[in-house]
Amino acid sequence: MPNKRQPPRPRDRIIGARLRAIRRERTTLSLEAAAKVLGWGLATMSRIENGQRHISTEDVAMILTAYRIPSAEREDVIAEARAENASGWWDRPLPGVPAEMGTLASYEADANSLTDWAVSLVPGLLQTEDYAMALMLSQDWPQEVAELRWVARRRRQKILGTVDYAAYISETALRIPFGGPDVHRKQIRHLLDARERGIPVRIVPEHLAVGLISHSWHYMTFPHTTPVVNVEVYEGGVYLHDDQAAPYARVLTKLERVALPTRESQVMLRSIMKEA
Repeated sequence: MPNKRQPPRPRDRIIGARLRAIRRERTTLSLEAAAKVLGWGLATMSRIENGQRHISTEDVAMILTAYRIPSAEREDVIAEARAENASGWWDRPLPGVPAEMGTLASYEADANSLTDWAVSLVPGLLQTEDYAMALMLSQDWPQEVAELRWVARRRRQKILGTVDYAAYISETALRIPFGGPDVHRKQIRHLLDARERGIPVRIVPEHLAVGLISHSWHYMTFPHTTPVVNVEVYEGGVYLHDDQAAPYARVLTKLERVALPTRESQVMLRSIMKEA
């Protein structure tokens, strides 16, 4: 039986999708036939391919051997799986920080592109420390808890510069002065400077007569599996896959069409900063 000591992680979804593609494209085996060759149950194979069960690099090696994948190619895939299973900071969560934040960071580490649609708050990946702290303290979190959550958020922000990232932000979110005028201005300046770091920030005017999904969400694409959407809810998020994530791709197309171009967004950011 395959390794089952660890619970599945977001990265297991990517490994499972890769193994499913290899089975379908490089063998004539059905899922049931593959399970029989390996001596595993059909349900086990299904959970592995769908990322619902943790799979070790040893299990990956067994599957590829059963599929008669040439040794050189097999080693390449095993090396990828080993890298996917390498731990990150999210595997050693900070006390007081929700596991959800680590889960999101793990997804982001696997992604090749990230896109935010922010309705009422500046996206977490673009928040300054003072803005984030003011926001969290306004939710009545104790100072020490807010500080730990900021540390985790700052760690998440380190993904910027290593992955394609873009943010669409409602004008409404940019006019809420968490922390007061000085903090607000510094946050807007941080968004202005994002362009120099290769991060496009585009604003959707608040009085635009266009229907859009009214909650904030985080759209993530991956090299070997379908997109995943993280929808913000209080104290965490909900993950949408496959058919549930598909409508958000259509909304992204609409956002691309209706949001102000980057240059015009910069003009609006400067105007908001002067008014703060």
